[in-house]
Amino acid sequence: MNIHRVSYAHPDAIALDARVQREYAVRYGEGDGDETPLDPTMFEPPQGLYLIGYDDDGTPVATGGWRSMEADGSGGYADGDAEIKRMYVVPEARGRGLSRVILAALEADARAAGRIRMVLETGMEQPEAIALYTSSDYEPCTKFGHYRDSPLSLCYAKPLAPTAAQDPASTTPEAITIPSQPTAQPTTTATTAAAACVTPADE
Repeated sequence: MNIHRVSYAHPDAIALDARVQREYAVRYGEGDGDETPLDPTMFEPPQGLYLIGYDDDGTPVATGGWRSMEADGSGGYADGDAEIKRMYVVPEARGRGLSRVILAALEADARAAGRIRMVLETGMEQPEAIALYTSSDYEPCTKFGHYRDSPLSLCYAKPLAPTAAQDPASTTPEAITIPSQPTAQPTTTATTAAAACVTPADE
């Protein structure tokens, strides 16, 4: 898988976002998906990051981002949080461990940006996401976000322990090069992790 840093407004990001929204609607049986307000500026470095993973033929198959969040009085967010959004692997690419590669890259980048804690919101109808995060040292936390009052909402958090060298590539399962968004076929090679549990979505 080749991982590229892109804008949340990139055409491939928009297309994958539409796919995950359709999956949310099917899983939860109502609405048009996740209604949490998101804006491309939320994912601009150094206050955030948005990644897309491409197959060797240039097909976008995985996505995920993080945005900076601070305490807002709700009791859920805390100063220094990095919130994971839009973690998604297309159905035809699941079972290859791609979500773990994206997740590790997001954590490493947020750590390098000085964020203190990773947080995320998922739901009871996303068992794959729950399995991914709980097996990656995320623990339940005070609920936050657009759906914090929903009985189906689940929130998790993980402290970002500082490393000796704040180098995102050195903290991923294998070295990952993250170039800026592609203008054509992505050619920079990243890494493919060993097979592991894959999440279809995170919100």
